Amino acid sequence: MESESERRVPQARIEGLVIRELPEEVLVYDLDRDKAHCLNQTAALVWKHCDGQTAVAELVCILEQELHTPVPAEVVWLALQQLGQVHLLTERVEGPGGVVRLSRREMMRRWGWAAVVTLPLVTSIVAPTASQAVSCLPNGSPCTTSAQCCSGVCAGVCV
Repeated sequence: MESESERRVPQARIEGLVIRELPEEVLVYDLDRDKAHCLNQTAALVWKHCDGQTAVAELVCILEQELHTPVPAEVVWLALQQLGQVHLLTERVEGPGGVVRLSRREMMRRWGWAAVVTLPLVTSIVAPTASQAVSCLPNGSPCTTSAQCCSGVCAGVCV
């Protein structure tokens, strides 16, 4: 019998995102927060199937079919926790007691190294805005390296 938490239907956020699918991962740039996220295959599969209609219990079955290996429900909950933390779900989804609190390290201890392949991973970096990325010092500004100067030449001041 499914618990209430297993029947939850998470919804992926798609507005304000630039999405690039690669063979083994998905890159997502959040325009609202200027953050870039890399979802490994497992996290990407969970996120892709968070359509607001697919329950968590169904996500487990989908992952098992796609990855061709048994997948504990905790793997899906960990993916949902990570996706919620980086605002890639319309709302955060709370799992059954204790499940969401498991770390990747704890899951590896419980299920061994074979489970490492299925563990979700969302890595994020803050990306500079366009104006931050191109900022440099104008001529006459004090500098310590040539990389700081728009001209590319530092002699104590940008020249």
